[in-house]
Amino acid sequence: MLVVFDFDSTLLNGESIDILAKKHNVESAVSYITHEAMEGKIDFFEALNKRVSLLEGMPLSLVESCIKSDFILNKGAIECVRKLRERGHVVVCFSGGFRIVVDFFKDTLGLNGIFANELHHKNSKLTGRVGGCMMFLDSKGIMMQNLQGILGYDKSECVAIGDGANDLSMFAHADTRIAFCAKDILKQSATHHIDTKDLTQVLDII
Repeated sequence: MLVVFDFDSTLLNGESIDILAKKHNVESAVSYITHEAMEGKIDFFEALNKRVSLLEGMPLSLVESCIKSDFILNKGAIECVRKLRERGHVVVCFSGGFRIVVDFFKDTLGLNGIFANELHHKNSKLTGRVGGCMMFLDSKGIMMQNLQGILGYDKSECVAIGDGANDLSMFAHADTRIAFCAKDILKQSATHHIDTKDLTQVLDII
């Protein structure tokens, strides 16, 4: 099977940008936009750019130290990925968040691969700009189709696990769709629901 996890609020306990925003003293403004985006009330691309713009001027060293000290994986994340890999599944992460964060946890989790966005920085400070392969509402669905073509999987052999509106597009290309402590908009498209923060429950489904 090809198993694709979302990162923020799925593998990670919380939203990367909200945690960074708290360190940069713009938490309330960013959190409001995040909530509206995950509920599908604001265009994902527009919301992402607005939120990242509020991080302008944040020292890169503060971002890196924050990742090490303030970012916590959800319960069971490491065990879940490890056991899925042991069973022979390919396990990948699609994140509408940032590569600098997902890359930090890639080896700890044991992921086969990651796809995420880049926080632009210049002179060791964030510029307030972002770019990458996960910028749009349909980005995860497009990447799922690309991986299916490259690796030779069809929809019946794919699992998608996420929590927010930007996971809908990858749900469309997986027969097994797990909503993990998810927003209602995603639950409606799921084949399975997990409503407690324990990723080992995924192992009972796959």
